[in-house]
Amino acid sequence: MNKPAKSLLPEGAKARQVYLSLRDQIADGRLEDGKNLPPEQKLAELFGVSRVTIRKALDALSEAGLIVRRAGSGTTVRTSGQREKPMAMNLATLMPQLVEMGQNTTARLLSFSYGPAPEFVAGALRLETKEQVQIATRVRSTDGTPFSHLTTYVPASIAANYSENDLATTPLFKLLELSGVQIKDAHQSVSATLAGPDIAEALGIAVGSPLLSLRRVVKDVNGNGVEYLSGLYRPDMFRLEMPLTRVGDGNTRHWEPAIGKPPGESA
Repeated sequence: MNKPAKSLLPEGAKARQVYLSLRDQIADGRLEDGKNLPPEQKLAELFGVSRVTIRKALDALSEAGLIVRRAGSGTTVRTSGQREKPMAMNLATLMPQLVEMGQNTTARLLSFSYGPAPEFVAGALRLETKEQVQIATRVRSTDGTPFSHLTTYVPASIAANYSENDLATTPLFKLLELSGVQIKDAHQSVSATLAGPDIAEALGIAVGSPLLSLRRVVKDVNGNGVEYLSGLYRPDMFRLEMPLTRVGDGNTRHWEPAIGKPPGESA
């Protein structure tokens, strides 16, 4: 199980920038387990900051369990036994993978309520102004380590068919289908954001840590919006992949998504 990182970044904007930069390099493997970091003076020159600033950033990394600092032997990256391999999700086959993930991971329900749909949700789902929706927030984990923070909005007329307990124990896709919803398609967008205090605490990461931000609108066979999902994912635990294939001739030859092909399969 991963050791949760500090809930707060080191004091000072420059120290935070150094901390996040080194943390990202450790998370994506650019700084490998067992690798020695440059001396503090060298790091200060590389980042254009003082040694005091570097020391603050290294202290935070040490408390997060990402490095080991030993007098006389320098600073070493330490990730062995702490970080699982990130879950890889293929964008071309994302929906069935998410259903499978819902069955093979655990969810903790943080909040559950009914209320008027926020304007951005009402617009996306094409609901009437102030129409009631069920709002549920969950943290999904694998092997006890949280990797996603999910908030879903479902029209109350649909959500009335399942309980709060059902939502805590059963993937939402299954609950919607058991409620008689015939899902046809969905539109997803992926961007990036930073973790605020509440999200950081829920995911066991530092405030200001980078996150993948996913927005999904699910529709039924009649074109009605049945779910709006706002998901935040830890990039050190979750990544999106897309296989590509070369198509066309001559100057028009280009890359296109290889729809339906699993990661690693060549076109």
